[in-house]
Amino acid sequence: MKQITLSLAVLSSVFLMGCSSDKDIKAQISKALQEDPTILTKAIEQHPAEFITALQNAAKNAQESMAKVKEDEEKKQLEESFSKPLIAEIRSDEAIRGPKDAVLTLVEYSDFECPFCSRGNETVEKLMKKYEGKIRFVYKHLPLSFHEKAMISAQYFEAIRIQNSDKAFAFHDEIFKNQSKLKEGTAFLDSAAKKAGADMVKLKKDLNSDAVKNRIAADVAEAGKFGMSGTPGFLINGVPVRGAYPAEYFVSLIEELQKRGQVKI
Repeated sequence: MKQITLSLAVLSSVFLMGCSSDKDIKAQISKALQEDPTILTKAIEQHPAEFITALQNAAKNAQESMAKVKEDEEKKQLEESFSKPLIAEIRSDEAIRGPKDAVLTLVEYSDFECPFCSRGNETVEKLMKKYEGKIRFVYKHLPLSFHEKAMISAQYFEAIRIQNSDKAFAFHDEIFKNQSKLKEGTAFLDSAAKKAGADMVKLKKDLNSDAVKNRIAADVAEAGKFGMSGTPGFLINGVPVRGAYPAEYFVSLIEELQKRGQVKI
């Protein structure tokens, strides 16, 4: 008891001794608590409500501060994206929706099994309709390891693309329209491929080919280079959008591109 009383007296004196530097005050508080940690626990036990309120306020302030830092960092990154856009490789045999010479290019790094990618696909459809004739869409792959059917679905898409890009996109649409059926595995994938009009004999021949696997690997590597670790990830004229943002967000980016004179629509 004598030690506790003495320690409390020391801690109290820190606040009552008059003018001291912050460094001195912190050093004295630290020393007092090291000598007797029960000072803090006793204070909490005697004033629990005040402690909880102070803790909640501190947490709120910390969250607001972190949010501001994150917001400032995102603004900085976005500004850099406008001045230094990320350039995706558009291959000569790429599956493209929309005019190949469109002023707007929307690239997606996606996972057929990802529920957020299904939402992202809805956004793509809205943008393709809003900017019809002025936007092209390129679908690239980022199958995540914890989605069991993601890789094989990507392989089906690429095997069909070798035959015909329109059929590949018809397969793409069927998967996202009935994403829950992916749990049926190749039975559903075969059904979707047949519905898209694919040559099933050729598809099975190409499905596990190096051409198909290397194509997917190249997409995954490009996504990683651009910092796309989750799905969906997008580039709209080189400006990255990481996540399933609504169409309105993309529209705001396109409008900013217009203001900067980087596109004319």
